[in-house]
Amino acid sequence: MALDIDKKKLSPEIETEKSKGLNTFLWLLATFVVVLTAVGNIYFVDLFSTAIRVVGVVVGLLIALGFLAITNQGTKARRFLKDARIELRRIVWPTRPETTQTTLIVMGVTVIVSLILWGFDSIIVSLITFLTDLRF
Repeated sequence: MALDIDKKKLSPEIETEKSKGLNTFLWLLATFVVVLTAVGNIYFVDLFSTAIRVVGVVVGLLIALGFLAITNQGTKARRFLKDARIELRRIVWPTRPETTQTTLIVMGVTVIVSLILWGFDSIIVSLITFLTDLRF
């Protein structure tokens, strides 16, 4: 497992980080596109129908997301999602009988613990009732 991590660190496919200035510019550009999309949606409320404005908002947000995807943080997020997808393929999912059996066990244990807690509650309530009914 550790060897896989070391190989990833040495892998040539890992992109180099962008400069801080370029990264900041991309974040500002994405913010500008989002603000422009929101203002445009309000400004064109009388000129275009809702459906056209929704398409415009979706396109504007996708453009902003595209700018964010090429930032340093976006590159790390894409790499993380790629690795998560690979890990999801490695999962061995339980079969239907295993799932049914586990569900029935959980339900049975829940019922048993509920009955035990109900019994303790009844005993405590009876004890408190007995103690409060005593007259000195």
